[in-house]
Amino acid sequence: MITGYCDGKIMVRRCLVTFKPFRIFVVGIGFFSLCFLMTSLGGQFSAKRLGDSPFTIRTEVMGGVESRGVLRKISDMLEVILKRMDSLSKLDNTTSSDTRRLDELSSAINRFQPVGLVERIQAIAQNVSNMAVRVEQILQNSMTAGRVRDGSSGQCEVPRDPRYPDCPGKVDWMRARWTSDPCYAFYGVDGSDCSFLIYLSEVEWFCPPLAWRNHSSPPTIHTHTHQTTTAKRQAAFRTDLSTLLDQVGTGKESLSFMKRRMRRLASQWGTAAQRLHSKLRQRWREQRKILVHVGFLTEESGDVFSPKVLKGGPLGEMVQWADILTALHVLGHNLKISMSVKELQGFLGVPPGRGSCPLTGPLPFDLIYTDYHGMQQMKQHMGLSLKRHKCHIRVIDTFGTEPAYNHEEYATLHGYRSNWGYWNLNTRQYMTMFPHTPDNSFMGFVSEELNDTQKRSIMLNKVNSMAVVYGKEASMWKV
Repeated sequence: MITGYCDGKIMVRRCLVTFKPFRIFVVGIGFFSLCFLMTSLGGQFSAKRLGDSPFTIRTEVMGGVESRGVLRKISDMLEVILKRMDSLSKLDNTTSSDTRRLDELSSAINRFQPVGLVERIQAIAQNVSNMAVRVEQILQNSMTAGRVRDGSSGQCEVPRDPRYPDCPGKVDWMRARWTSDPCYAFYGVDGSDCSFLIYLSEVEWFCPPLAWRNHSSPPTIHTHTHQTTTAKRQAAFRTDLSTLLDQVGTGKESLSFMKRRMRRLASQWGTAAQRLHSKLRQRWREQRKILVHVGFLTEESGDVFSPKVLKGGPLGEMVQWADILTALHVLGHNLKISMSVKELQGFLGVPPGRGSCPLTGPLPFDLIYTDYHGMQQMKQHMGLSLKRHKCHIRVIDTFGTEPAYNHEEYATLHGYRSNWGYWNLNTRQYMTMFPHTPDNSFMGFVSEELNDTQKRSIMLNKVNSMAVVYGKEASMWKV
């Protein structure tokens, strides 16, 4: 009885499986079950807001992250069932292995009963949800610890400090314009308020120092000169001009003219150095680090002087610059000579970009001698550093600058127009070729000493009434 029952059961199963419409029905059931599960779980993906953080903690049991894991497990289980049913549907009713394979199908169906399947899905979903919450907590703790190490825990708030009234406005400007110059990114600005405040408090000086930043050593931008880290050295007189001649360079007729003057007066410079050395009686003199930037001879300024050196053009400026360079060299100072904007940038430490940012370190010079062309070039490339280091600049100004034209606000208010003024310097920083005004300093130039023969010749031909009329260009003589 029992045997017959079992045989009958097997026969019934065999008939059902080999019946082609039944196979189509089973495959359809599996397909629509898969679609139903994907639709149920997939709806949670579409409900996820676009603005949600990828690490947002979800309160649902089966959130976006959990759904993907559960869906993969369900898909794997259904794929196993369909594969087994498909292989079973191809069985021949007469093979001796049918019974064993049908038993495998029966056991598979028993293992995947609907109630048990739902319970397993819920358990998996709960476990995945718990894991997601734990991972989220670990990530949050890690990010918090990282922000604490960086000093950026919490959003950086713009300080309202009466000692730094420009700070909020500068932060607003940085938010809108920080990409206008690559130098900001060079200093670490990345578009965040924290990077703005770090830059404005440590590279520039418009915001107060941030309490969570390391202030064991002061920012280099607030160090006015290199003297804090460089030991003082004694200046010694020099009589050999070969090093200076090499520094001046070649390639322009203006430079050749200056070097010819240096060589011609070399012996007189040596004699003058010995006289001054004896006069000072070994008095200690500090060696200064000095930059000489001859702006009017740079290609960037147009250099209209060099082509006219041998054609009757003005030579006075080149005479004065040659004498200034020689005097600084003979006095024993550490001299750097710049004849191009590229050299100027290298000597000063200008950051890459368009000149909106300060220098990368403290000013490496005690003094800078330049002209109005050089002032324009430094303004373009030094950024705020020019304003901070103005007191170190000496402007070689042939005809001088009166105070009314030097003070920008006063000159603008009273309508004083000039192509060379408005620098707001101390008027003693302008150094003239001739003593045109007592408001400026008189630099002058070197006059040659004549030998006895030359002196006698002059005295024999000297007249009592004499006048000198000076003009650079022919246009100056037109009425």
